Amino acid sequence: MLEGAKSIGAGAATIVLAGAAVGIGNVLSSLIHSVARNPSLAKQSFGYAILGFALTEAIALFAPMMAFLISFVFRSHKKS
Repeated sequence: MLEGAKSIGAGAATIVLAGAAVGIGNVLSSLIHSVARNPSLAKQSFGYAILGFALTEAIALFAPMMAFLISFVFRSHKKS
């Protein structure tokens, strides 16, 4: 029973990767729109976009880490 719950939890943790991909796409899309509207602020907008990209990518790196922790570190203690 616990092994099935671990598999479901690890699968749910990897679904976050799709959300991270959408987030990165939104960050870069917003950068393109902001530079098209006001090219004089391109340098400042690029700095904010890199920050947004880094924070979104951090979430994408935490998701597989949690999936591996759930799968391999948290072991069930079976009674003999």
